[in-house]
Amino acid sequence: MASEPAKIRPGKNARSISVVTPTYYRRDEIDQLLDSLSGQTVRPLELIIVDGAPVSEQATERLVASRSSALPFRCRYIRQSGGTAIQRNAGIDIAQGDFVSFIDDDISLEPDFFEQILLAYELDKDQRVGGIAGYITNQHLDPNKSPRWRWYRRLHLFTTYEPGRYDYRTGYPINRYLQPPHAGIRTIDFMGSNCAVWRREVFASGLRFSPFFSDYGVLEDAHLALRAGRDWTLWECGLARCVHHRSPKGRVSKRRLAWKTAVNYRYVFVDIVPQRNWKQELRFWSVQAVDLLRLCAHAFRSREKGDWPAVLGKVEGILAAMRLKKAGPAVPIGSTSADSAPVSEGTICSS
Repeated sequence: MASEPAKIRPGKNARSISVVTPTYYRRDEIDQLLDSLSGQTVRPLELIIVDGAPVSEQATERLVASRSSALPFRCRYIRQSGGTAIQRNAGIDIAQGDFVSFIDDDISLEPDFFEQILLAYELDKDQRVGGIAGYITNQHLDPNKSPRWRWYRRLHLFTTYEPGRYDYRTGYPINRYLQPPHAGIRTIDFMGSNCAVWRREVFASGLRFSPFFSDYGVLEDAHLALRAGRDWTLWECGLARCVHHRSPKGRVSKRRLAWKTAVNYRYVFVDIVPQRNWKQELRFWSVQAVDLLRLCAHAFRSREKGDWPAVLGKVEGILAAMRLKKAGPAVPIGSTSADSAPVSEGTICSS
């Protein structure tokens, strides 16, 4: 149940925020993000843009250089390949703020987004809250209108349906956006990395995104949050709102994405719940089977050839996930994007 936050304002000594944003061939999205951050009532100390594009792609770097002098915060541009998880790690390593915020390049923040996050942190008198997620207003999913979630309930696949909780008995995170928009604070088990603010201390022990999640990210943020949650409480702040524009640029194929929904989910389950019984295993594979049947049914109904690669990817992913007995490999089975070049720093801009 979401609780109403107190009506306070950030203190005079409100601490600084480093924003880390991975990007890949998204010059226009970065342009819009700079505008969004510039319009914050509480501006960040710095923005660290981590570009995964090759050096030959100069559009984003040139944009940052051209706008740097007019920005009301410091902007650091670096290059790091390997996918969003690896890119965010590179940003964490050089962040200088008291808080580290992960904001995706296709997110538009409400003007008081950071103000609301800091207000929520002020309620944490014992400093036990390690991360606070905002709420993406255009991603609410009504479970009563979603055929997928109606079937999940009919089949009793999960042992909890509370948004933002991780079902440790099944191995699945319950979609945080099943929770309608609200104006309070909720305790959650995991959060995305597209609109979240973390205490710097969470990363002081060396916690980072797992290098298992190379190339396009799927569930790497939930994995990080679940590991952080062993020592810290996590909140969702309903008043810290934003919009996700879901840029089509830099995304993977339907086949690859479906593969990841099997392999990556399995990796998280094996790592977070290393001791599992046969009932837990049965529940996990039952969800995978239902999702495969759902993809097949959709492909048959649509009669579109473009839907069948997702079915193939899901089958390939399930077979690969069956071979994943423990969370050991640094790179997912079948990955073709494991290379991770050293960080190179480009433009550094100060306000």
